[in-house]
Amino acid sequence: MKPIELDAADIRILSALQGHGQLSKSKLAEIAGLSATPCWARVTRLKKAGLIRGYHADIALSQIITNLAKVVVTVSLKRHRKSDFERFETHILNTPEVTDCISTGGGMDYVMTVVTTSLPDFQTLMEAMLDADLGIERYMTYIVTRQIKSARPDLARLVAAQSPKAEPETKV
Repeated sequence: MKPIELDAADIRILSALQGHGQLSKSKLAEIAGLSATPCWARVTRLKKAGLIRGYHADIALSQIITNLAKVVVTVSLKRHRKSDFERFETHILNTPEVTDCISTGGGMDYVMTVVTTSLPDFQTLMEAMLDADLGIERYMTYIVTRQIKSARPDLARLVAAQSPKAEPETKV
């Protein structure tokens, strides 16, 4: 699938939404350097293209949940058939405690983040996953003791880095 063509204004809009979530039309237009109507037309186009998947708030869960347990888990499956991956991924998609899951190449098949109300609840969840016959060969857990950084990628920098560099002029 060919990526959608984005100009500098589109990148400013996406970067603003990524950094601040849902903004008022006037504030977003101000940040993007556009008037409100053309800015909102661009937002609509970017949504239709699937580039804006949603808005969210960054909630301080540890201030709400007393014994919050955040655990990073690596998982290796016994077999590597398409059906094995599909069964595991379907289960993960239906497990709300798994907040992030990526498929990886190399020694482990998946790396996921699990958030529960306590470590015993985490253990219960993992035991249920093992009982669900998902083909898990082994898993390793890493208990998060504190979060050092949580950020979204710098969209403008990534776009600039992928742009072809201008060839230096050669003198004849």
